[in-house]
Amino acid sequence: MGTVSDAMLDALAVLMPVECVGCGAPDRSVCSACRASLRAELRQHALADGTPVLSALDYSGVARAAILAFKEQGRTDATRALSAPLRQALCAALESCGTPATELVCVPTSRSSYRRRGYDPVRLLVRRSGFRTSGLLRHSRRTEHQKALDRESRGENVVGSLAARVQLTGREVIVVDDVMTTGATLTEAVRAIREAGGRVAMAVTLAHTARRFNTHRTN
Repeated sequence: MGTVSDAMLDALAVLMPVECVGCGAPDRSVCSACRASLRAELRQHALADGTPVLSALDYSGVARAAILAFKEQGRTDATRALSAPLRQALCAALESCGTPATELVCVPTSRSSYRRRGYDPVRLLVRRSGFRTSGLLRHSRRTEHQKALDRESRGENVVGSLAARVQLTGREVIVVDDVMTTGATLTEAVRAIREAGGRVAMAVTLAHTARRFNTHRTN
């Protein structure tokens, strides 16, 4: 089966040449070596308010290159490879909650980012992971691009930037985002949900910046 799949990929590569999103090798969206590097190694950490966060990958090396290509270069052909580790993290989080009614809520992308990309990266990954999401959050004001800001400014930039679309009393959610760096965006999402009466069981991210958090590996 693997030989047949490789042959098909070789044939497609002639018609539609691509480069690996992780290493730049020709003829594969994600080469076998980079795909192996994207296997989930679940790590648990916490936001400043104590909300547990489960992440699938360390945001470095191949994972960082692939995620940036997926988000900033339109490489949606990497969706399958990136959704696999996210699915493991989501399954583990839902199992730990033990409540079938727990909803997955993605941190929403901004309107300007959606117009630029043509898709919402987080929602696309979650859907490809086989899960449904609830669009319970919206942007309530514009923010600056987080990448250009330091840790303190990132927190100030997003405070009050999200709001729930409806009252969430009695509803339990898991917040989902792509990458956690300072945790500012997740913290704002948690605040908005709690302010609307919802309960945040935990958060899940595809990747995290390990040097910023005390983490431990989960079984």
